[in-house]
Parts: sequence; C-alpha cells; structure tokens
Amino acid sequence: MPGPCPDAPEPVPGRCGVLEVPENRAHRGGRTIRLAVVIVPAVSKKPADDPVVFMEGGPGGDAIDAIPFLIASRVNQDRDLIVMTQRGGPYSQPHLACPEIDRFQAKAVGLPYDAPSTGRLLVRAAKECRDRLTADGIDLRAYNTTENAADFDALRKALGIRKWNVYGYSYGTDLGLTYLRRHPRGIRSLTIDSVVPPQIVSLPWTWDSAREGIDAIFAACEAQPRCKSRYPDLHRTLTEQVRRLEAKPLRLTVRPPGGGDPVKVVLDGGTLVNLLVADGRALPAADVPAALDELARGNPERLARIRAAGATPAIGEFAHGLTHSVACAEWVPGYGKSDLLEAGRRAFPGWPDTVLAHAPQLPFEHDLCRVWNVPDRTAIQRVPTRSKVPTLIITGTFDAKTGASWGPYAGRTLPRSTAVLIPGIGHFVVPQSPCAQRVLASFLARPTAPDTGCVAGLAPAPFTITPDPERT
Repeated sequence: MPGPCPDAPEPVPGRCGVLEVPENRAHRGGRTIRLAVVIVPAVSKKPADDPVVFMEGGPGGDAIDAIPFLIASRVNQDRDLIVMTQRGGPYSQPHLACPEIDRFQAKAVGLPYDAPSTGRLLVRAAKECRDRLTADGIDLRAYNTTENAADFDALRKALGIRKWNVYGYSYGTDLGLTYLRRHPRGIRSLTIDSVVPPQIVSLPWTWDSAREGIDAIFAACEAQPRCKSRYPDLHRTLTEQVRRLEAKPLRLTVRPPGGGDPVKVVLDGGTLVNLLVADGRALPAADVPAALDELARGNPERLARIRAAGATPAIGEFAHGLTHSVACAEWVPGYGKSDLLEAGRRAFPGWPDTVLAHAPQLPFEHDLCRVWNVPDRTAIQRVPTRSKVPTLIITGTFDAKTGASWGPYAGRTLPRSTAVLIPGIGHFVVPQSPCAQRVLASFLARPTAPDTGCVAGLAPAPFTITPDPERT
C-alpha cells in the first residue's frame, strides 16, 4: 500500500500509497491495475476516526488536482481526507489519456462546433486512441462505474477503516450513489455535490440541465433591478444569437486569455451554448448577461478569447478514455439521436436543430460510441439508490451541467437525506460557497441533524454591469 506521491504540478500533502486491484473482476487471474492514494491528515489534533473519502468528477478528472480545493474548503478540518485516483484516471496505471482527442480539441476551436466534418475528425481521433489503448492490452469494458465503486470498497478494507464518509461531486455523485447501492457496509454518510443520478443520466438529460441552469441565471438577473434594466429579455437575446451564429458563424483571430500567439476561432451557435454550459470558470455566471449583450452589439471579443483558450489543452492529462468508456456503456444506450434532438427542442424551442442534435459537452457522442465499442451496461447501472444512510445533497442554482433539481430527485429514494440549494453558484458547489462548507462540516459532525441555517440569507451576487454604449 505505501508508495510514492504522484508527480503533480503542486506538492502533494500527506501520506501516499498505491492500491492494486484486478482490472476486470469477472476474469479471475487477469491483469491488475494500480491506483494512487493520498491521505491528507486532519487539521485537528484530535480528529474523528471516520475519515472523508473523495470521489472526483468527469469521469476522467484529476482527483489529485482537487486536493487544494478540498483543503481550502476545510474538508479535512476534523477528519483525515482520503483521495484516490479512479481507474484509468490521471496518476493511475494505466492512465486512459487520449492525446489524439486533446490534439483534435486544440484544432476544433477553429472549426464549426457541430459540422459533420468536425464530428468525423473527433470520431477518427477517438478511434485512434481506442486502437492504441486496446493494443496495449487494456480492457476498456472494465472501466465503468461498477468496477470503480468496487475499487473504493477495496480501498476501505485495505486501510482497515470501519466507517468512513463519502463525498463526491459531478460524476463522483453517480459513483458515490452506485457505491452506496452496491457496497453499503462501512458508509457512515454520503455527500453528493452537483448531482448526476445514475438512474436518469443520459444524453437527453443534459438538455434539461442546461435549460435549468441558464434559466436560473437569467431569472437572477431579472430579480436585480440594475441587471434587469441593463440586460432586458436575455432569453430572446440568447435565442437570437444562437440562431444568428449558427446561420453565419463568426471567424476571428484573438489572443487567448493567458496570452500567447493569436488563435483563429469560430463562434457558431453550438460553441456559444457550450461556453454557457461549461463549469463557469472561464465564463463566470456573473458575466453572462454582459457577454451576451456585447455579442448582440457586435463585440464577440470576450467569448472569442474564452474559446481561444481551448487551443492550448494539457495534452495527455485528462482521461478521455475513462470518459467515453463510462458514457458509451452507461449514458448513451437506450436513447437515439432523435430522442436527443427532441429533448433539445423541448428545452430550447426555436433553436436550430443543428445545435440541438448534440448533447452539451458531449458532441457526436453517438458516432463516437460506435467506434469506442463497449457493451451496454444500463441494466446494471441505470438503477436508483435506496438507502437510509444519512445523505447531504448540495446543488447550485446556476449549474447548467447538472441542474439543481436533480439533487432532490435523487433524494426521493434516500429518506434520511437533507437537500441544500445554494443560490448563485454553479458546478462543484462546496469550494465556491462558504455556507456550503459550513453545512458540510455540520453534516459530518451530525449527519442526521446538520445545521443549514446559513442558506436562508443567501442570494446571488450582483451581476457585472457594463456601460450601455447607447447612453454614452
């Protein structure tokens, strides 16, 4: 179990080790894989004996990279914090990176988002990655949420922990709920932040979340007199810009936000939607009304620069192989392209079909999954979790990736759950909200009676208000 700390960009705090598990538990005597483990000690000199184990999002995200956010959120204040890389994720062996897809994404900033020619390039890059991974002997069928949950159960047993507290965000909530369903022993409490219910997640589901998050941002602007006056009827503005850009994409040359050489970018309707649905770090929700207003007035510079940032991805770091192994087995099957398009039309009537035919953040996924070629696991995975384990459900109103209402939806079968809605926050709530951090700390101390009092006084922060060029 003890081992070297991952060679991350920032020093890794705490004790490090490696968990070795079977790649495919259905095939006894097969190859094994290695998962990096970090134990961050509690700040308290007398920590509780039930640690917190963290489950990263993605799938394919960097769990080690999340440690500074978790420490800053005081997750390890009174308990040790345990972080393990998921199978196929960064710092695991093997790491299911796809530099072929990273290089495609770097080129894609200068391509129409949803053009068939762009899709063919993505599918070709995915096939090249899949062929390389399978030639190395990797069994992509084994990189799924069932095996991932079994890895965490194996970790708890290897560490000799009787009870621990599980905290997952985004895909980590899908994993956490699956883990609770399949391995309930040893779980004192579960916290799910930005919820992906395993029984409902699919490509059409992404359009419901996008609509909910965008609606919430626009409603919050409407509720602030200065924002309402300066940016009236944002729904109409967004629809007009999506239609205009899809009919006649803008082609610009701009410098990325971090500096460097100018980059050629294309802004079309699909690009605009995906900039809004992304996690909010590049385009904060507070800036969305101003960015749309600038675009409508013929100034696309802000959005173009954000798009240009994609021209310099971290090649070979994100585990796209894990993303598509999970998505193609668990999220895509059962719903065809027509179902996805219909969900988009319900969410955003009047938008072009070329935009609505692609799930936000997962364009051309049906085509990609044909070449990724992993078996359908929905019968195993698309199941609600029913449990009396105390559960804290945290969602943010501005989350356009995993809409806020999906938290209470997951809580329907969790009778001892507490749902907390944080206004004005997007994806991955706890690191962004001091109130959510206090609620989490209270829940870990008293899972059946957390103190949620701070939520009542919350409201979205003021939106960015730029000068009106017609009045200056």
